[in-house]
Amino acid sequence: MDALKKNIAIINGVNLKVLGTREVDIYGSLDFETYFASLQEKYVDCELFYRQSDSVNGIVEALYAFQNCDAIILNPGAYTHTSIVLADAIKSISTKVIEVHISNLFGREEYRKRSWIAAACHGSISGFGLNGYEMAILSILI
Repeated sequence: MDALKKNIAIINGVNLKVLGTREVDIYGSLDFETYFASLQEKYVDCELFYRQSDSVNGIVEALYAFQNCDAIILNPGAYTHTSIVLADAIKSISTKVIEVHISNLFGREEYRKRSWIAAACHGSISGFGLNGYEMAILSILI
């Protein structure tokens, strides 16, 4: 990690490795690796890290691995609505965690309107597509 740059980790959860091909009407047609590369090009004053996992354990391990970063941007996918384990892991680290969702959770199915992690996070961004990640970065930088 570069001590002179803001160190920001992005952690994506379940099914987000198939962005660009999964439900493009909801999630868009751009894969995350391409989008992440554009963030790295745009935010050269930041050291951006990225990890994706389809398991709760993998997400928890990533939270701990990146707990020395200035902030973590977390999109746990459907685990948002089911995992108290993730909320507890977020509470166990002192790093600011920002919850991001590509789709508007409150405009979707009833079960998606409940986030078990929101109360443990510094803030939540939902419904702005991939731009939500950039919004989170900007909130860290100000």
